[in-house]
Amino acid sequence: MAGQPGFFDVEDRLKQLSAKGDSLERLNAVVDFELFRADLERAVPRSDRAKGGRPSFDHVLMFKTLVLQTSHNLSDERTEYLIRDRLSFMRFLGLGLPDTVPDANTIWGFREALTRARIAERPAIEVVFERFDAALSAAGFLAMSGQIIDASIVAAPKQRNTDGEKRDIREGRIPPQWAAKPAKLRQKDRDARWTVKYTKAKPNPESGPRVDLAVPAFGYKNHLGIDRRHRLIRRWRVSDAARHDGALLPELIDPNNTASDVWADTAYRSKANERFLAGRLLRSQIHRKKPKGKPMPRRTARANARKSAVRAAVEHVFARQKGPMGLFIRTIGINRATTKIGLANLVYNMRRLVWLTHQIALA
Repeated sequence: MAGQPGFFDVEDRLKQLSAKGDSLERLNAVVDFELFRADLERAVPRSDRAKGGRPSFDHVLMFKTLVLQTSHNLSDERTEYLIRDRLSFMRFLGLGLPDTVPDANTIWGFREALTRARIAERPAIEVVFERFDAALSAAGFLAMSGQIIDASIVAAPKQRNTDGEKRDIREGRIPPQWAAKPAKLRQKDRDARWTVKYTKAKPNPESGPRVDLAVPAFGYKNHLGIDRRHRLIRRWRVSDAARHDGALLPELIDPNNTASDVWADTAYRSKANERFLAGRLLRSQIHRKKPKGKPMPRRTARANARKSAVRAAVEHVFARQKGPMGLFIRTIGINRATTKIGLANLVYNMRRLVWLTHQIALA
């Protein structure tokens, strides 16, 4: 019968995890999480404990807990359970077997405080993201070779509302039947919106030409600008899913990029955006639209194909977030969604930095 595990048993198991390739250990080695401490302490101040009470958890430990949660799209309860269950999670947080683990309510409270916080009149998550972006540049990973702009829908739990309720929400009113039921109102997301995504049907030789399929989607949009050289996220914004992609292009342009080319799909092609780019001496590589009622000119089609070969890099970012990271909005309201998506963008950059550092080591 096996006895109680001792210190050396745990150490031996951790060595085995390292030998197998613990991705969290690599993340800890590459990312200096202490650089976030000052911003986190400003965003989530602690009481002086003059009246006693349980000691608060360290700011960096709680932030790393959110990194774990975001990496695997875990609920608060599941995050607490897996920290208790996995040695790799405990090592990442600097916890030992006898140490106290943040419970689900503590995790929720820290994330809520971070969501509400503002630093220099800006959301705290934006300041934390830019802190890491500055560290990336200081480490030599400058925004280079132009930038690629795109947006992707991040799904949220679907709302089952009547036509009248939808109309009230669009016009900025609270439906009367909800106002009388505070518990119901708290469960209704009035910021997320429905939209329609268009995609091509699979080719079928017997059914003729491919047709567009309209797929309804509900939630928010993650608008990104990445640099072409390192494929790191440099600018981001969050909106409801119905917001037009092209309207946010000016907010996604990174003035620090060393090149002038800007790639984007046809949703960003407009006279206003072309004027904006020209006014900042940027060269538009935005796809051109097919003439209405006419076939696409061959020259334009070839030019679009060349642009697609570059622009496709941003799709890898969304694939990473929606695949291994399982990005999905569990919360209610655009402020919480902004924190969730902002954390996902930050964690993507952290993981990308680990990969880039490994590639340099191999060279």
